[in-house]
Amino acid sequence: MDARAAARLLKGVRAAALAGDRPPAAPRPEIAESWRRMLAGGVHPDRDARSRMLSAAETEERRHVSPLREILPVLREGLLPALDEALHIMVVADADGRLLWREGHSSILRKADRLGFAVGADWDEAVVGTNGVGTALVAGRPVQVFSAEHFVSSHHDWTCAGAPVRDPRDGRLLGVVDVSGPLATMHPATLAWVTSVARLAERELRLRHLESLERLRTVAAPLLARLPGQALAVDPNGWTAAVTGLAPEERIPLPKAFGPGRAWVPRLGECVVEPLPGGWLLRVDRGGRDTAAATRIVLDLSRAGCWSATVYGPSGSWSQELSPRHAELLFLLAESPRGRSAAELAGELFGDPTRTVTVRAELSRVRRHLAGVLTHRPYRFAQDVEVELIRPEDPAALLPHSTAPAVVRARLGRTGPGMIP
Repeated sequence: MDARAAARLLKGVRAAALAGDRPPAAPRPEIAESWRRMLAGGVHPDRDARSRMLSAAETEERRHVSPLREILPVLREGLLPALDEALHIMVVADADGRLLWREGHSSILRKADRLGFAVGADWDEAVVGTNGVGTALVAGRPVQVFSAEHFVSSHHDWTCAGAPVRDPRDGRLLGVVDVSGPLATMHPATLAWVTSVARLAERELRLRHLESLERLRTVAAPLLARLPGQALAVDPNGWTAAVTGLAPEERIPLPKAFGPGRAWVPRLGECVVEPLPGGWLLRVDRGGRDTAAATRIVLDLSRAGCWSATVYGPSGSWSQELSPRHAELLFLLAESPRGRSAAELAGELFGDPTRTVTVRAELSRVRRHLAGVLTHRPYRFAQDVEVELIRPEDPAALLPHSTAPAVVRARLGRTGPGMIP
């Protein structure tokens, strides 16, 4: 059907649905379901309602913590080369319907801005009505919305196709990838295309998960080889990387409140839990005598470019190489045993206490590998963990790449607030 003729038909279908009359054609089931939700929720069909836009800092923080960030190259490679940039835009939204990334030709982006279809905007279905982002999130499946299938009339000149992206580790809905454009850009194959790219992105996440399990296995295997009894290494979602003394299971359900120490784990019973880089070591404790937690960490900054953190626990030790930024942060925490807030760390790292978003994002990554060793509120090493800091013999060689004010002072033998001389 011609796009304009289809738009006229759908406007008649929508008008009949709003008036409670018999429509000239039945709306598609997913659209009819969405319209029922809009009517029940009180969304106005002719009023363009919008919620507060995220600030630039809030948007950047969401980007940093979103797993969708890892698959942006896959989405771009799958969509942008075949996208007529003068007619379409690609949008990536998180599980709340917040638009985090948007790419396309400037003329189409300006048109999208007039609709409020901008980075930081909230396109939850309950806010803006039936649309390719919010409706795909609610339905949990790919959705194409054409012209007057949008519940709110100001969106009728647009068409969009959105497909949800799920985390293969736990099935969690991460967000939606969407291709949108003016009415004339509608094509029936667009939805299948966007869905295929979303599946490719999920496959990339699955491959990254398998690689992370292999890294965890490499660390855990030597520890398990020395342990008597039953033990296994799992990632934060309970996927098994290595096992000894037990029949292997693909995944172990972990309790919601989970961390170092003693925990009751389904299928295993009472366990002693120790942190590993990227996961946990679970030792089945039949006698109820053991305690667990990291007891000591050695932060070795003595060799430029070869910084590491070695964690010692009841089952042995393991090491984690550190990036330049993570080496800086751990140095600052080692020098501040009482802990530091994100603002204080931002001041010591950048000379700007307002750069808390970057600090929180980087520390979130550090804590994935040092779970149970680092705590937050404030950020600090766990109270029961002994911290040993190995510096270079020449103070001037301490983290030579760093321009952080606190590190520069340490090279000169000076101290700052909260730092140990």
